[in-house]
Amino acid sequence: MLRLYRIGLSSLTTVLSLATPVATSANAKPFTYANARFGTVCTFPDEIFTDRQPEPENGDGQVWLSADGASLTCSGILNVDDDTPKGFVADEKASKEPDYTVTYSKTGKNWAVLSGMKDGKIFYERRLFGTDGVIRTVWIDYPPALKSKYDPLVGAIAGSLKGQ
Repeated sequence: MLRLYRIGLSSLTTVLSLATPVATSANAKPFTYANARFGTVCTFPDEIFTDRQPEPENGDGQVWLSADGASLTCSGILNVDDDTPKGFVADEKASKEPDYTVTYSKTGKNWAVLSGMKDGKIFYERRLFGTDGVIRTVWIDYPPALKSKYDPLVGAIAGSLKGQ
């Protein structure tokens, strides 16, 4: 009986030690990025997207990479062509770009969402079409093998996209 107790306690200790990093990650404070040029804001778990890339010279946004091959982009562009959510989605669906397929799309009055495959990765893109003439975007891509890890994160990250 004593031996079973030790095995049980050892197993419990192992389970708790494995659970601790998960609990720590789940309780970690998310990082909010705000782009100075376009006022694009998005929030994401910076314990996953840890590798901040150099900001482009034009200051339009920022890219972060994860250790397992995912990337996140939060950026803005001027809407010089007066693009609309429906027009954007129609253009993307009609794209002949190699290794690019839109499998899901949805639009609202001032937003559009796309998802699909690009260059062998799953992508999810959300765009906000601002009344200030700026299109704000969050783009997330990740290897298909990591779908179960990233699919639950995509909605919250994309939903955090806003303009200042």
